[in-house]
Amino acid sequence: MKMHKLLLLAVACTWAMGAAAQWQWTDKDGRKVFSDRPPPPDIPEKSILKQPGGNRPARAAIPTAPAASDAAPAVAAAPKAAASAAGAGKDKELEEKKAQAEAAEAAKKKAEDEKIAKAKAENCTRARAAKAAFDAGKPITQANAQGEKIFLDGPARAAEAKRIDEIVASDCVR
Repeated sequence: MKMHKLLLLAVACTWAMGAAAQWQWTDKDGRKVFSDRPPPPDIPEKSILKQPGGNRPARAAIPTAPAASDAAPAVAAAPKAAASAAGAGKDKELEEKKAQAEAAEAAKKKAEDEKIAKAKAENCTRARAAKAAFDAGKPITQANAQGEKIFLDGPARAAEAKRIDEIVASDCVR
């Protein structure tokens, strides 16, 4: 029984070793990347933050003590400058995308408004033609529920004339 526990403990320890083999670097956009594979060759050595087998990259040169004190402010300022430059670039891209989306929405609204205006103009033309026919006193026919043509009598003719006047009033306004 003890042997099984030891074997299980050994497997658990070796399994955890795989999780420790992680690379960490900062990409060209200033984002931290975590991976079990090494970074691409275009990533500079100074951007590699962690690699398997140690906290510091093996490729990076270890500066001497006096140079480290001189380079520390410059190295500390470089990520901030890169981050702010990347942030400004992202803001610019975001603003451009936002402006494009607004322009597309405005064009869509304009097209919809034009479509509505065209439909109103067509309705206006039809309503004016119908009004002219009513005003001329010509007999008017309509189809009833069974599909038969019937002539409009006095009250039906007055109701239809009122409906046509309302359409003219609403659609023919410029």
